[in-house]
Amino acid sequence: MHAVTYDAYGGGPAALKHVEVGVPSPKAKEVLLKVEAITINPIDWKIQTGLLRPLFLPRTFPHIPCTDVAGQVVEIGAQVKDFKVGDKVLAKLSHQYGGGLAEYAVASESLTASRPSEVSAAEAAGLPIAGLTARDALTQIAGLKLDETGPPKNVLVTAASGGVGHYAVQLAKLGNHHVTATCGARNIHFVQDLGADEVLDYRTPEGASLTSPSGRKYHAVINCTTGIPWSTFDPNLSPKAVVVDLTPNATSLFTAAFKKLTFSHKQLVPFFVDVKREGLEYLLHLLKDGKLKSVIDSSFPLIKAQDAWAKSIDGHATGKIIVEP
Repeated sequence: MHAVTYDAYGGGPAALKHVEVGVPSPKAKEVLLKVEAITINPIDWKIQTGLLRPLFLPRTFPHIPCTDVAGQVVEIGAQVKDFKVGDKVLAKLSHQYGGGLAEYAVASESLTASRPSEVSAAEAAGLPIAGLTARDALTQIAGLKLDETGPPKNVLVTAASGGVGHYAVQLAKLGNHHVTATCGARNIHFVQDLGADEVLDYRTPEGASLTSPSGRKYHAVINCTTGIPWSTFDPNLSPKAVVVDLTPNATSLFTAAFKKLTFSHKQLVPFFVDVKREGLEYLLHLLKDGKLKSVIDSSFPLIKAQDAWAKSIDGHATGKIIVEP
């Protein structure tokens, strides 16, 4: 099968190689997928830079990157109970072994979900990391309800036109929360169409200060970008607000620890998603019912994977970047 690999840390898009390798075989509790769509997440190329080298990621070289795939089951392991050959599915592969950027991939049954016929492979592929990061940051860390059963809160979403951000805006609005969002000037109407109540151009003084045009204080912030210091968030927060940091660095980790140790009412919480099948099924049903949409920035054939990789690194995609074998 055709696959894309890299042999060592570093090198960016130029280090990606197109190779022919054997089709993998599923273990007892795995399914083999004919891949129809793959999404590139920032964590994929950050692993290539060596960011997670202390965690021994990836486990081995050469490495086939990417973890979020949609496709069709073509073989099942001996102990697989929930899927059969021919099923259309969405799956999240492991960062240790990857395998997504290829024509075929093996996935754990426990991290595979049936894909409704109404949901395309490309729409589904954007969900695992980006969609569930948005949902779980809002619900598990910020404590928001997404079904209108809880009190409406004021939510700020930074980098709202990106992969995680565009899901976070939509999910927060499902819960009838008031959403203020930041993005570049070219994406203001796009973010408004997602449902944001207020949109700030991050390059303007108001956008840089994160000040709500209506003067609201934020109960929760879903921070999808880098470089915003705590001193910018602080004056815009309600007394018991939480800032969920999806791009933590050394400075923000120190701030988070300090806030926790001093029992501050305002908290900064670094967050890394733990993808589970339940979450995949939840988001797929929202897509099926038209309550959520995956916005596709661009699609590339597998032979142009380097271009997709470079576009993700550039950091200005609107929605998700998809690769299709």
